[in-house]
Amino acid sequence: MKNYWYYFVICAFAAGCAAKGNVENKNEVPQLPVLQVKLTDTILQHDYVTGIEAVKNVEIRARVQGFLSKIFVDEGHEVKKGEPLFQLDDHEFVNQLSRAKANVSNAKAEAKTAEVELKRVKILLAKNIVSPSELEMAEAKLKAAEAMVEEAISIQKSAETKLSYTYICSPFDGIIDRIPLKTGSLVDEGALLTTISDNHEVYAYFNVSENEYLHYKKSSADQRRGNTVELLLADGTIYNQLGKIETVESEFDEGTGSIAFRARFPNPSKLLKHGATGKVRLTARAENALIVPQKSVFEIQDKNYVFLVNDDNTVKMRSVIPQTRVAEYYIIEDGLKKGDRILYEGVQNVKDGARIAPVKVTKEL
Repeated sequence: MKNYWYYFVICAFAAGCAAKGNVENKNEVPQLPVLQVKLTDTILQHDYVTGIEAVKNVEIRARVQGFLSKIFVDEGHEVKKGEPLFQLDDHEFVNQLSRAKANVSNAKAEAKTAEVELKRVKILLAKNIVSPSELEMAEAKLKAAEAMVEEAISIQKSAETKLSYTYICSPFDGIIDRIPLKTGSLVDEGALLTTISDNHEVYAYFNVSENEYLHYKKSSADQRRGNTVELLLADGTIYNQLGKIETVESEFDEGTGSIAFRARFPNPSKLLKHGATGKVRLTARAENALIVPQKSVFEIQDKNYVFLVNDDNTVKMRSVIPQTRVAEYYIIEDGLKKGDRILYEGVQNVKDGARIAPVKVTKEL
């Protein structure tokens, strides 16, 4: 019986000690890192998907129908302005031009005859041999003959133009694209022969939201950088030439709320091709920005919060509005002010109103 009583006392003592320990654990204040919010100058970088286009990209199309007799270039070759590209069979057009020239000669001869006739009628009228109506008729015949000359000359010029269309030259320096037709093919008027691209410089088009557009326009850093931008290639590498923003469209797209920018990039090595993709990196400077670590911010129902540390070291949830994200930090637009203390990390381990033992974080942002 004594042994049972002794065992009961020991168990009761152990249970009491355990209960006391739990109370002490519950009353223990956790030590958590706390950061004081400061105003900081920083560089903002935004990447935008872009489509790359050559400064000149022109479709070369046939302007007359005919058989493709010669191809002077190959796909992917560089050509100079005025260099021959294609030759269409021109026999038919040479014959048309010959007929047109003959018609011009005939028309001029008829006009000359009418002119001589007019002079003769004038002499006869002066001698009262013919009536005035004969003169009017001779003058009308001369005007009709002169009109026939003008029409024949117009037809000749048209024939010369069509003949020139059979010999197709490069409109500017560039690179030849795909040539879909082969020698001997029947080419219809308007048929695509090839495309030529002048890509010694390229355009990069990208869309910017209204908020970012306003921030870009207000940023003094843009003026110091001369509106320069970087280009990230499809493989993630940075293109070795800086570009410059040239134009911004006049209105925002109602559907997306964005506005289109156009930047120009030099392309001396011809690395960039028409139709390529990438990302334009727009850089701006943010002055006196409230920057907090991403780990300090948590989200509840699409809203962002931080734990604000009060003077009595209790934490309180505070709604914040991030303006943008820079690496692993947020720039806060609203909800915090300079000097506020926030929980640096461990937001998942505390509840609203809890007391903590703050440990000052000296990390520079």
